[in-house]
Amino acid sequence: MPQGPFEIKPLAGSLGAEIAGLDLARPLPEGAAARIREALTRHLVIFFRGQDLTPEQHLAFSRLFGPLSRVPYVKHMAEYPDIIAVLKEADEQKISTFGNAWHSDFSFLEEPPMGSVLYARETPSHGGDTLWANMYEAYEALSDGMKRLLGPLRAMHSGKPYGQGGIPKDLRTSRSIAIERGNPEADRETAHPIVRLHPESGRKALFVNPIYTTRLEGMSEAESRPLLDVLYRHCSRPEFTCRFRWAKGSLAVWDNRCTLHYAVNDYDGQRRLMHRTTIAGERPLAAAG
Repeated sequence: MPQGPFEIKPLAGSLGAEIAGLDLARPLPEGAAARIREALTRHLVIFFRGQDLTPEQHLAFSRLFGPLSRVPYVKHMAEYPDIIAVLKEADEQKISTFGNAWHSDFSFLEEPPMGSVLYARETPSHGGDTLWANMYEAYEALSDGMKRLLGPLRAMHSGKPYGQGGIPKDLRTSRSIAIERGNPEADRETAHPIVRLHPESGRKALFVNPIYTTRLEGMSEAESRPLLDVLYRHCSRPEFTCRFRWAKGSLAVWDNRCTLHYAVNDYDGQRRLMHRTTIAGERPLAAAG
């Protein structure tokens, strides 16, 4: 039988919407794919609950948003190389986990990902939420003077968590997701505009994050730190955020070009398994004026 109408319900005042009434394992109704893409452009992150997807169905849905890409330094699934298994076992406690700080996925690439699709296969009984922040509103809330200052600036991004000396040697990390460390290629810096023009919405968004942004172009890390720290604190203000509580079968799609996200590591003693795909992006465009 064909699927019936579906509903798009905002989750928070700044960003996020839940889409109810669709079974993503079945063919979508006519026009549904366009409405889903429009919802992502409008709400920046969209959520579906109660899905039962095979890896093939997860991949097929992800391709509605564009071609997929494979990110470096993180091991993909052998049978499905376009999927990353983001796993933390119950016995992995007091460790640093994947994505446990505000970031935009792999912003150090010359063409950072457009977006990501994360599907929950096993979830803890509580904890393990993810937060997203709206970088349009973060930019718009800046003073006129700060906007003028940031407009022409670029920031340097690198894969420092995967580079040489990028993380402390005594930092305990997960054994359950294979991440390459100590690769000198990851220390290479890429310059991107601090204020980015979104190619679809035409809006301006801040594009810096504390995991991958190292410094301002033409300045040292020490000289850059005061301004970057101000921006990081500003970007994570509660009024710019939404929070999603995962359950088995939940799925999220977000736009890395205008959001940051944060995976909360508060579920020690419980197993959590997510499958993530990555949607290919483009080189960030500087916002004029």
